[in-house]
Amino acid sequence: MSDSSTPPSPQLFFDTINAFQKTGALKAAIELGLFTAMSGQPATAAEVAARCECPERGIRILCDYLAILGFLRKDGSRYTLTPDSATFLDRNSPAYLGRSVDFFLAPGIADSFGDLARTIRRGRLHTSDHGTTAPDHPVWLEFARAMGPMMLPIAQRVADLAPLDAARSSRILDISASHGTYGIALARKNPRAHLVALDWEAVLAVTEENARAAGLADRFSKIAGDAFTADLGTDYDLVLVPNFLHHFNPADCTRFLRRVHAALRPGGRVAIIEFVPNEDRVTPPAAAGFAFVMLGTTPEGDAYTFAEYRAMLADSQFRDASLHALPPSAESLILATK
Repeated sequence: MSDSSTPPSPQLFFDTINAFQKTGALKAAIELGLFTAMSGQPATAAEVAARCECPERGIRILCDYLAILGFLRKDGSRYTLTPDSATFLDRNSPAYLGRSVDFFLAPGIADSFGDLARTIRRGRLHTSDHGTTAPDHPVWLEFARAMGPMMLPIAQRVADLAPLDAARSSRILDISASHGTYGIALARKNPRAHLVALDWEAVLAVTEENARAAGLADRFSKIAGDAFTADLGTDYDLVLVPNFLHHFNPADCTRFLRRVHAALRPGGRVAIIEFVPNEDRVTPPAAAGFAFVMLGTTPEGDAYTFAEYRAMLADSQFRDASLHALPPSAESLILATK
């Protein structure tokens, strides 16, 4: 709440209603290669314009705006990258996130919020019947191609928190595997583990390419199809469920978790990676705000609290559910045992 001594201000309204301008500035800078053009050294607007092969006026105005937003620093007439921009927006960085723009601004995502009032009034999506949960939705191919580098630190943390028995061979099932980063991190940490990835056929081509690049060709197999109906197989030591359950209502989540329970060996575990808000549903902001994304893009998805996940898991015959933070991300890991 604001201090009662502070007069009312329309600034939040202006900042929010014009937020599309910030998106446009960042998208333009990434497409122009502006952050890469400034890699490693300060530069004037004229120097950046020459490297980007653009007229100087537009580059100068864009650089100033990016400095206002916090993506650049300006000292006199020279601009430099912030540490965050150097890490995530320079194409030369192994942690480059610029390709994720293709997912975040894909029509299947961005268009969903163009008439959100209609979605809320109707109680269902205004764009399509199934939103991003439709079979073979093209947005998931963009997700698989673009989002792997962003997930790598989280995946490595999950691999540390969900160890497998090194004394014997084990099996991992990665549900909605996408880029495969979670399953690959676990398989690399456990050299006796075999990784099975499940997703749509087109997406699995990306998963398989990444698994081969990670040296897992002889320990990788795949299942193409719908996670609710495909034959999952049995005798898994660990089933990964990363960023999947938030797309569905609690009854469907429970129905799916029962399938996972049946696919695990006795004593096997499920590892759910999700945005998990506190019980107040407004904190922490990044996790709680994810419910809004689900409102615009799925028929019945939500950001569920740990108490809700614990109830779903108990209804699916899992035990010992535990919650683990996954810094620096806004996501959490929920582990439970068969």
